[in-house]
Amino acid sequence: MRHCISTLLPGGDDVEILIVDDGSVKDNTASIADEYEAKYPGICRAIHQENGGHGSAVCTGILNATGVFFKVVDSDDWVDEKAYAQILKKLHEFVQSGEQLDMMVSNFVYEKEGARRKKVMSYRKVLPEEELISWDGIGHFMLGQYILMHSVIYRTQLLRDCKLELPKHTFYVDNIFVYQPLPHVKTLYYMNVNFYRYFIGRADQSVNENVMIGRIDQQLLVTRLMIGYYDPYTISYPKLKRYMILYLEIMMTISSILAIRSGTEENLEKKKELWEYLKKQNLRLYWRLRWGFLGQNVNLPGKGGRTVSVTIYKIAQKFYGFN
Repeated sequence: MRHCISTLLPGGDDVEILIVDDGSVKDNTASIADEYEAKYPGICRAIHQENGGHGSAVCTGILNATGVFFKVVDSDDWVDEKAYAQILKKLHEFVQSGEQLDMMVSNFVYEKEGARRKKVMSYRKVLPEEELISWDGIGHFMLGQYILMHSVIYRTQLLRDCKLELPKHTFYVDNIFVYQPLPHVKTLYYMNVNFYRYFIGRADQSVNENVMIGRIDQQLLVTRLMIGYYDPYTISYPKLKRYMILYLEIMMTISSILAIRSGTEENLEKKKELWEYLKKQNLRLYWRLRWGFLGQNVNLPGKGGRTVSVTIYKIAQKFYGFN
């Protein structure tokens, strides 16, 4: 956490660093937060609360933020100083010009432990660079190319106006954080800089595959919530509609693969129930996802079909560098 905060401090008085101590008792998070608040008054603020999980901490940040824009930086991640300065400069320009920016997107880097080559998630082939656009101006997102919490900065008031709520004691709510506000975004801006450094590869991380399987109920909950927020077919921007369907497709795929990888009949039944839930909630969306490329490949019949599904997943895993 100290490393994380140290990379944010160069923002100086332009940045308010909210350090949310989410009821930490097994480490010295609380004392470190107080230490930074005392050392950097007016820049760092320590907020202490009962444990509510990642989503609760993010919501507390939104509630307490006084800045125009809001960015989540997890405690084991960090930001690139040069890209940070460029982004702050551009955000300043938007505030000074009076132009409303709802969402800024930048690249992030998978800082995968033990990996020599660091994969960069770039959006340069789908978003025009340094141009204020609406959803009409975006290109086609490729498989594995998603706007994630690591790549997005939202206008703070937009997050409040869209009544963003994240469930407590639940992992994987970063997907909701990105997805739920999207239809409220009218303007976005992309900077082709490698700003966020996303640390990945530690055995106990929430995105470790074995950990995700152990928390599959939380993944399923998040997926169900996302299905229920909107009917994507009612979205007025055709390109945003396509992107949101693509996002739900990958959520259904991840949930299904985790159930298959677990190897238990109980989780395979939960997978079936998830697809039935989608069918009941939105039949049109169900047929689109169920018979799309990914939907077909995670619903192949029998043990042999599940083996094929996992093989396809492993190929994608190696290519895109996730988990």
